[in-house]
Amino acid sequence: MKLTLKVWRQAGPDAKGRLETYELDNVSTHMSFLEMMDVLNTKLEIEGKEPVAFDHDCREGICGMCSMMINGEAHGPEEGTTVCQLHMRHFKDGDTVVVEPWRARAFPVLRDLVVDRAAFDRIIEAGGFISANTGSAQDANALPVPKHDADLAMDAAACIGCGACVATCKNASAMLFVSAKISHLAHLPQGQAERSRRALAMVNQMDRLGFGNCTNTYDCEAACPKEIKITNIALMNSDYLKASLCGKDD
Repeated sequence: MKLTLKVWRQAGPDAKGRLETYELDNVSTHMSFLEMMDVLNTKLEIEGKEPVAFDHDCREGICGMCSMMINGEAHGPEEGTTVCQLHMRHFKDGDTVVVEPWRARAFPVLRDLVVDRAAFDRIIEAGGFISANTGSAQDANALPVPKHDADLAMDAAACIGCGACVATCKNASAMLFVSAKISHLAHLPQGQAERSRRALAMVNQMDRLGFGNCTNTYDCEAACPKEIKITNIALMNSDYLKASLCGKDD
């Protein structure tokens, strides 16, 4: 099939960006979206033009690097799907497809479709860890965890930190990401010792980095490729409020 691609091009963080139009023929419906982008880049290189820079790694929906806004939707039109798992059969012959990077002050564009998501790393550094010695794998597995808690922890741990929640939120809020990381440890016994301190540190770091506030539009949950639930935000807010009232140190 034939597609018209409108792709965001930006030479660097301080350069002025623009949408450039490319015509691409013979796109197979069996291709993934990233494979289609590979074909576009091969075409551009043959023509002596600069290829489009975009992030990718595992191409299996695990790493979260393939962050693109496709026709205004984070990761494209399919629910619970990353860009690398999105296939071209979901588009029609003759379609115009607009491809842009994440749009958030905390995620500055580095080049073309590549953004700097180091802000997420700094939030994790602030408190997304435990200091308890869990011993060897056998000892850790021997620690009893109720199945309900284990299931909730695993659901939260599924977050891959892609940033789709930030990109799709009108306020560029990172609360779904932060709450998933907080909830993951809050449901496990190893995470209890620093639970209050963790909530304060990670939320305060999120605010310092320039992410917006949540106004409960549920767009983050809808855009999340791992379908993280906003119930995690409720748990995070509860932990943060309790920690604030108890005067725990940041």
